[in-house]
Amino acid sequence: MSDEVLLDRDGATAIVTLHRPDAGNAFSTALKSALVEALREVGSDDAVRAVVLTGAGSVFTVGQDLREAVQALQANPARAGDTVLAHYNPITLALASMPKPVVAAVNGTCVGAGLGFALACDLQVWASGATLATAFTGVGLTCDSGVSASLVRAVGQARASRLVLLGESFTVEQAVGWGFAGEVVPADQVLATARTLADRLAAGPTRALAASKRLLAAGSSRSLAETLQAEAVEQSALGLSRDHAVAVEAFLNRTAPVFTGS
Repeated sequence: MSDEVLLDRDGATAIVTLHRPDAGNAFSTALKSALVEALREVGSDDAVRAVVLTGAGSVFTVGQDLREAVQALQANPARAGDTVLAHYNPITLALASMPKPVVAAVNGTCVGAGLGFALACDLQVWASGATLATAFTGVGLTCDSGVSASLVRAVGQARASRLVLLGESFTVEQAVGWGFAGEVVPADQVLATARTLADRLAAGPTRALAASKRLLAAGSSRSLAETLQAEAVEQSALGLSRDHAVAVEAFLNRTAPVFTGS
């Protein structure tokens, strides 16, 4: 794994850090490849029950490394956009579909694909005063990393259209007023707050959290009948889990359950 992405484990929580602070954690090919690898690693590691995604320094990410993008265009214009399929899509899917919760610790400026990654996470903690932007149209491109869907879910069609088409930057306080979820805290408290959330989730019923992610992700595209059937299937499986049995017993004994993720 490249040193442009750091992976640290603390108990059942893994922290994935974009690590190009001198370049605003811009997405170089090396960083994107390492991020795909890191997310796949923690996603498949049963010992990891929650994940934090953050950036090194005072910036979450400024988005695509445009110097590298220029080099790719000069080398082979027809292949310059391959990074969307090779990197951005796998990263977004890994965050959104990982069978464990992911918390975005957005410690500063968050632009372009970085905004898509933050919104693909299950929970967000935002640095107060942080600048956000879609930025795609400013470089003659359109949405990637799921922004065309996640931004609409967060702020509605009309607001998302304005943010994408005009590409204007906005503050996290504005974003929360428009519908973004998550806590807004001073920048120096973002990681600690995200860690507290992740640790809480890591101590929870991992299989139930994974099932909840699946149901919520598919809920808007299903009919009511399909939703009810999917919920019934998930509930039936979870009813046989050890965590459910432990929780019921703890409830009857008026004690706190200790979940193991099994």
